[in-house]
Amino acid sequence: MGKKILAGVLGGVAFFMWSFVAHDMLPLGDLGVKDAPNEEVIMAAMKTNILDHGLYIFPGINVPANATMAQKGQAMEGRLKKVASGPSGILVYHPSWEFSFGKALATELSTNIVQMLLAVFLLGLTSLTGFMARWRFLAVVGLVAAITTNISYWNWYGFPGNYITSYIFTVFMGFTIGGAVAAAILRSGAATAKPGTSGKAAGA
Repeated sequence: MGKKILAGVLGGVAFFMWSFVAHDMLPLGDLGVKDAPNEEVIMAAMKTNILDHGLYIFPGINVPANATMAQKGQAMEGRLKKVASGPSGILVYHPSWEFSFGKALATELSTNIVQMLLAVFLLGLTSLTGFMARWRFLAVVGLVAAITTNISYWNWYGFPGNYITSYIFTVFMGFTIGGAVAAAILRSGAATAKPGTSGKAAGA
């Protein structure tokens, strides 16, 4: 158990360090992201028209809470017509936000460690004992995690393709790099092999 925790923690730290490189030393974190033109005008309009924190979609569907399925369908058709003929998008909005960079970094690091701990836990349910087999397993877990929400953001909300590709790659590489660290720590296979499984099990 101690070796699994160490593998997850150090793998998570490696994941976090890769994320720093991807966002601060490589252009991956900026792909598909643009500054809004006429920012002052747009922000002034938002200050007077949007008062609450939230995730907004425009044009809205505007469906009453007690709407029937038929009414919801009609509202959706109306929205799609507006989308086809005019601007559309989503907005994460904060009237003001006391953002803490240090807290955000700590949350990101904690998240990466939890991700790798869970991946190592899943690895522990297998009988893989070879380094390459363990590494491949953790990398595939990362690919699943990377595409789980990112493809949906592109498919349903129109996120830029280069933004989605960049984030899929960043997460996948995080698991690949962190997975290499975790797989190396679990090199003996004793921490992942099932009871009664030989050290020469499949996947070596």
